Amino acid sequence: MVEAIFPGSFDPLTNGHLNIIERAAKIFDTVDVVIAVNPKKNSFFTVEERIDFIKKLTAGYENVFVHTWDKLIVDYAKQNGKKVIVRGIRNHVDYDYEFELSIMNHRLAPDVETIFLPTEQKFSIVKSSAIKELASFGGDISGMVPEIVKDALLAKLKVNR
Repeated sequence: MVEAIFPGSFDPLTNGHLNIIERAAKIFDTVDVVIAVNPKKNSFFTVEERIDFIKKLTAGYENVFVHTWDKLIVDYAKQNGKKVIVRGIRNHVDYDYEFELSIMNHRLAPDVETIFLPTEQKFSIVKSSAIKELASFGGDISGMVPEIVKDALLAKLKVNR
């Protein structure tokens, strides 16, 4: 049985993230979507909101589970017996960053492998930070994030204005 981890901040969860989750769920026996919790980072959505989004949007996948973690992802892997970290990549910039991270993670946990899944082309320009900025200026984020995330994002932006 091959169990994988798909870590990220998911702030906000994008259609690109969902694409990777759905594809990973077809490849691996289980996929733990692990939300990185960094108390020093100002997140747009609370951890609870991000958990809720992911659970609702992956409810049709019996092998996808949602967790949070506030330490190194390789420590999560070792503690939970996971052998694969899935990383979504959109372009060569993501690849360069993720490649370096995978080398560091492999050094810390040689039994844990990193697998890169390129996102589908239609999601290759979708970046969480750009989505938040675009939405804050009234831009159309339809197709970049799931509808429930879009509605929540726009509602929060109205409250913060």
